[in-house]
Amino acid sequence: MNLRGLVADTRPLRNPHFRRLWTANIVTVIGAQLTVVAVPAQIYAETGSSAYVGLTGVFGLVPLVVFGLWGGALADVFDRRTMLVVTTTGLIGTSALFWLQAALGGANVWVLLSLFAVQQAFFAVNQPTRNAILPKLLDADLLPAANSLNMTVLQAGAIAGPLVAGVLIPFTGYAWLYLADSVLLLATLWAVVRLPRLPVEGAAGGTPGLRSVIEGIVYLRGHPVLMMSFLVDIIAMVFGMPRALFPEIAHESFAGPEEGGLAFALLFAGIPAGAVVGGIFSGWVSRVSRQGAAVVWSIVAWGLAMTGFGIAVGMADAFPAAARWFLVAAVFLLVVGGAADMASAAFRMSMLQASASDEVRGRLQGIFIVVVAGGPRIADVAHGATAVMVGTAAAAAGGGVLVVVLVTVAALAVPVFWRYRVAVTHREPDTSAP
Repeated sequence: MNLRGLVADTRPLRNPHFRRLWTANIVTVIGAQLTVVAVPAQIYAETGSSAYVGLTGVFGLVPLVVFGLWGGALADVFDRRTMLVVTTTGLIGTSALFWLQAALGGANVWVLLSLFAVQQAFFAVNQPTRNAILPKLLDADLLPAANSLNMTVLQAGAIAGPLVAGVLIPFTGYAWLYLADSVLLLATLWAVVRLPRLPVEGAAGGTPGLRSVIEGIVYLRGHPVLMMSFLVDIIAMVFGMPRALFPEIAHESFAGPEEGGLAFALLFAGIPAGAVVGGIFSGWVSRVSRQGAAVVWSIVAWGLAMTGFGIAVGMADAFPAAARWFLVAAVFLLVVGGAADMASAAFRMSMLQASASDEVRGRLQGIFIVVVAGGPRIADVAHGATAVMVGTAAAAAGGGVLVVVLVTVAALAVPVFWRYRVAVTHREPDTSAP
């Protein structure tokens, strides 16, 4: 197999609408990650407690569940371009409010958490809509490549964002980071405005409510492979995502400053860096037929990487003189985990997009975003609380062990998921410029 067959498939970029959205994300995701890093850093600086940082899980999870499910139902009724314009504008507005509270000084942790909840509500409506439009813009055989490209850009921004934020916070404070997020999001608004009208095929009339949401869940119940794809991701994220511990680990285990610093930035950038590496060399994903088995192996690799990460943190606590070397090991293991998670996510997203009919695609994407984004929020709460009792190293390592055990049990309990296959087509090398 030559290198061309391994690198990312760029054929989806030939579509002008997808290309504009993808290109806009290159800058806007960096701004979004500035806010993602600034919020927990500001909370930790105000309180000195990982438990308060973990509360972002609660304040993020509730709007994600409520508005993710309802937003997916809305995306199955109203024009999806209009939905994207409204929610992108809302994201810009909440980032501006984050800037205002930081610029005024005297930040209150409950104000921060409340703003975070509002922002997550807009995000929860925006993402199912955004994912639901891909099958209307691209052919089904291009969806795995398109999802890999999207995740590569998202995770690349998630590297640059933490690195920039971690270095700049001690010098600029938080206000400038929030302001940058507000301005950079205008690029995505421009790309969304340029989309054509995207009405839903076979959409029901009226305003969707609880019944519409339940119909989407009932539809999903009839597809055990898709149900399992959600379950294994919940296992991976709830038990294996230690990000709420990063501020405390950076400060206590790796001697970083309380308000941020290099160790803090490297920890936040580790998982996204791995996802970018996995995305760059994602050409193989279109040739995998046993997608169910691929998801299971990817999540096992994630769990083992998080176990190793926790062990590296524990070694740094035990041997502080060698902490810098254990920081290198910890970041490397986060990179490995990020690459494994990228592969898992690409397969799971493609399964859902390819199999759902258009009139329920928004609702299923709403459930998907609740699972994918909600799992880490639960993990924030669980890891923050567990670390108070047993320490950050044991919380991270123990969570990784649970991931390996539980995903193995799940695969054995539902063998149809492990045996799940798709037809694959040979991809000719892409020699054209996007």
